[in-house]
Amino acid sequence: MSLPQPVPPSWKDFGKSSNDLLQKEYFFNGASLEVKTQTASNVAFKVAGTKDSKSDVINGDIEGKWSDKAHGLTVTQAWTTSNVLRNTIELENQIAKGLKLDLATSLAPEKGAKTAVINSVYKQSGFHTRASLDLFKGPTFTADTVLGRDGFLIGAEAAYNVTEGKISRYATAVGFNAPQYSVAVHGLNNLKVFTASYYQRINADVEAGAKAVYDPKSTLGGVGLEVGTKVYLDRSAFIKAKINNAGVIALGYTQGLRPGVKAQFGLAIDTQKLNDPNPVGPSHKVGVNFVFDS
Repeated sequence: MSLPQPVPPSWKDFGKSSNDLLQKEYFFNGASLEVKTQTASNVAFKVAGTKDSKSDVINGDIEGKWSDKAHGLTVTQAWTTSNVLRNTIELENQIAKGLKLDLATSLAPEKGAKTAVINSVYKQSGFHTRASLDLFKGPTFTADTVLGRDGFLIGAEAAYNVTEGKISRYATAVGFNAPQYSVAVHGLNNLKVFTASYYQRINADVEAGAKAVYDPKSTLGGVGLEVGTKVYLDRSAFIKAKINNAGVIALGYTQGLRPGVKAQFGLAIDTQKLNDPNPVGPSHKVGVNFVFDS
């Protein structure tokens, strides 16, 4: 008798290890601050703000999240500095085990713009599927499914425009997940763009990854390549580095200052424009991020 299969990753997390290694924790577009706290009544608050180094524009938002774990209910409300109100209501494992439903809405009163999306997620052993209906855009129905067995993964996504009565977008992916490494190949944009990613945990202190993208509309001859690594210095600090075939080198450093306090620094250097007189842009960028989590 075969063993129960673990729940595979969702479509958006297909190839997540490589994407996180190459994209997350690089802060070089300005200064940002994030403050998190939670009350005794199980309400979590988050305040975040960013100052863009190029435009000097400051963007921020304040978010409150209330959870009733006993009944699988979560309510999230957020208000941004651009005067956009966001609300999300989630219900998980109540109608059926493994089923999560949510309604996400947004409203910009000044512009009169509004969105409403109904989402559903259902996951079981070896199976993970999602579906969403955008009520005001299209309306558009989007669905994706990932199947997994013995580490092998296969997934597909499609978007259907209800008004026009046709499929507006489709994609597919295959991959393999192992305890120490993972690989994934995607066919995106109606199979016009292809990506291949690889991730490996070399040992307890070193991770490495790479990603290749083939896009006929790319300015780099249609092919983009990026490789990176992450090295843990100790339990509270690590360094990340990556380089792409456009000659841009990026560095990231994260340091835990004390429990709940973290400082992150980033630097991006365009090696083809080392003589740029402006050291912080547009060719070269530097940034910092602070996180306070009580």
